[in-house]
This record gives sequence, structure tokens and C-alpha cells, in this order.
Amino acid sequence: MNKPVVVSAETLTEPVVVSDVAPSVANVAATAAAGPAYVVLAGISFSHFLNDTMQSLIASVYPILKDTYALDFAQIGMITLAFQFTASLLQPVVGHYTDKKAQPFSLSIGMASTFFGLLLLSAAHQYLVILIAAALVGLGSAVFHPESARIARLASGGRYGFAQSVFQLGGSFGTSMGPILAALIVVPFGQGSIAWFSSIAFLAIVILWRIGRWYEPQIKAKKTAVAQAHPDAPSSRRVKIALLVLVALLFSKQLYVSSLSSYYIFYLIDRFGVSTQAAQIYLFIFLAANAVGAFFGGPLGDRFGRKIVIWISIVGALPFTLALPHVGLYASAVLSVIIGLIISSTTSSIIVFAQELVPHRFGMISGVFFGVAFGIGGLGAAVLGKLADHTSIEFVYQVCAYLPAIGLLAVFLPKLPRHVR
Repeated sequence: MNKPVVVSAETLTEPVVVSDVAPSVANVAATAAAGPAYVVLAGISFSHFLNDTMQSLIASVYPILKDTYALDFAQIGMITLAFQFTASLLQPVVGHYTDKKAQPFSLSIGMASTFFGLLLLSAAHQYLVILIAAALVGLGSAVFHPESARIARLASGGRYGFAQSVFQLGGSFGTSMGPILAALIVVPFGQGSIAWFSSIAFLAIVILWRIGRWYEPQIKAKKTAVAQAHPDAPSSRRVKIALLVLVALLFSKQLYVSSLSSYYIFYLIDRFGVSTQAAQIYLFIFLAANAVGAFFGGPLGDRFGRKIVIWISIVGALPFTLALPHVGLYASAVLSVIIGLIISSTTSSIIVFAQELVPHRFGMISGVFFGVAFGIGGLGAAVLGKLADHTSIEFVYQVCAYLPAIGLLAVFLPKLPRHVR
């Protein structure tokens, strides 16, 4: 009486229609029964760790580049923009293409761009070359994120928030490692030591090639199905409004995190007179707290609903961001940990919420939201750098303290059918 449901890569982008059974319910039940593919999740998360470790090196060496080449804050912001704008511009394009034709080995090929970008950055002696090197690292990120997010969902066993959090955990810890590695290696040994990190890119290429070999049979086994909306799903108009709201929420979160990631070192040096290495340790503490918060946000969204987590994580950070510009050094470190834990817990919920709103465009939506995150960070860093040049770093942090208030827009998010929350 019951027909078996074949779970394949296609089921991640289009609902499966099963006679007399709600398609999404049947699909989720079958996927959940299989359980997560932990080895694949671990591999893609570790690759995310390696990828974002290399990316975070760019921001971590800003003090060296600023002193060596006499750059102002606006030029520092342009380096971030070159890196993140490349990733932002191409990620939706990559996601849209892989929705139609998945590319299992594109991840390792994209990582090669990061490999060459790091080598170029280590040898760059002109500002234009630094911008090109940053753009190459951004290109690797653009290829990596949409398809790796799809693989994480494929290996989730129905626990989509958990899988997204495991995936995000690797990236968040990778981001947090940049400052500490810069403090221990790049600062003592100089710009040329960045070339040593190309070995990390090579390791990531090998791992991603192996994951691509696991992913390839999943693609070949896919079956075409007719998409059918759940009767309780939001209307097309509500979906569009919800996507705009989610973009705004990601804007508030990512711009604030970008302000700390790009200029927290300068803020601590300028206000408290700490050394560059000490400031990088404080930045590492904040980014590590981000990693922990990002991991717990997904499972909490699976259990209590993503809308609740989004509310708490963005608006809940507001009192602490408002207090940060007015406290001392050690209190700043404590508040940065609290802010990182709270505000980063929303990332997985926002991305999975968007994926569930438009399940038949999974890669494109993943690319748009990952791309928006990078693009907002890059554009925001450039604007904030210009503002800092005309005012001060302290003034920038006073303005950014109000960004989490944008989280109040979460009131416009629709209620999703229970089986996809």
C-alpha cells in the first residue's frame, strides 16, 4: 500500500509528489529515517574551516599592509570590498547554475583560486596586486559556499538546522583562526609567510575532491519530480516579503560582525593602546564566540522553530551592542563574547528559513544569502572605513551599536508549515 520514496539530490531542490501523502512529509520522514551522514558533514565542515581560515587571513594582516604601504582606512575597506564583492556577485550565479546542473568537483576547482590568491598576496608589493589577490580568494569562496551548503543538506538526514550549524561551525572557527595565526606567524615573519597557508588550500582541494566522488553518484541517481506547494505554505507575495525581511536581518547581523572583524583591532589599539598581537587575540575571542553561537543556533531552530531563534538572536544582542562603546578593555572582551554568542546563532536559522521558503531554488537561494552576507560585509567595510577616516573608529562603533534593532522586522516573517520548521 505504501510506495517507497527514493531520496536523492533532486529531493533537496524540488518536493516529491507521492500519491495521497503530503510530499514534504513523506520526503522528510524518509530522509530523517536514514539519519545524517556524519562523515560527509564532518568533511564539508572541515573544508569550510580551512576555506574560512584562509579568507580571514586577509582581514588579519590589515595592520601589516596598512603600515607597510601607508594605506588609509578607506583603502583597507576597498581590500575587503574586492574580496567580498567577488564572492557576493558570483555566489548566486553559481547557485543558479548548479540548481540546473550540479558540479561535484567544482569545489576543489574553486579552491584552486584561493590557492593562487594566497600565493599572489604573499608576493604583492603594489596596491592593485593586493586587490587582485583578495578578489581571487573571494572567487574561491563564491564557488565553495552554494554547492557545499547543498551537500550539507543532502547529508543532513532531515535535520536541516543541525546540518547547517555543523557546516557553519567549521566556517566560524576558521574565521576565528585567522587573527591567531596572523599573530603567531604573519606578524613575526612578515607578508611573505602568507604563502605557507597555501598548503592549507592544497589540503582542502584533496578533501573536496573526495567529497565530490561521494556526491557524484547522488547526482546520477536523481529523479525528476513535479513540484507541488504544501497547502499551508505562505503565498507567493508573503514569500517575497519574507525573503526581503530575511535579507534585512542578515544585513543587520553581518554588517555589525563585519565592523568588528575589519576594525576591532584598530579600535582596541586606538582606544586602549594595546599591541597589534594583543588586539588580534581579542578579535580571536570574539570570532570564536561567533563560532560557538553559530553551532547552537541550528539545532535550537530545529527544536523550537527558526522564527523564535531569529527573534532572540538579533534583538537579544541589542543591549550588549549598545553598551560596548562605553566600557573598558576587559568589559569589552566580555561583551564581545556575549554579542558573538547571541548574534551568530541566527545565521543557520536565517539561511534554512530562506531555503524552506523557496525549496525548488535551493542553490540560488543559498548563493544569494551567502553572497549577501559577503557583499554586505564588503560594502559595509568600505563605507565604515570612509566614515572612520572622517570621524573616528569610536564613532563607527557607536553607530553600529544600533544595527541589531533592525531585527524587529522579524515580526513580518510568516509561519511555516510544521513539518519544515
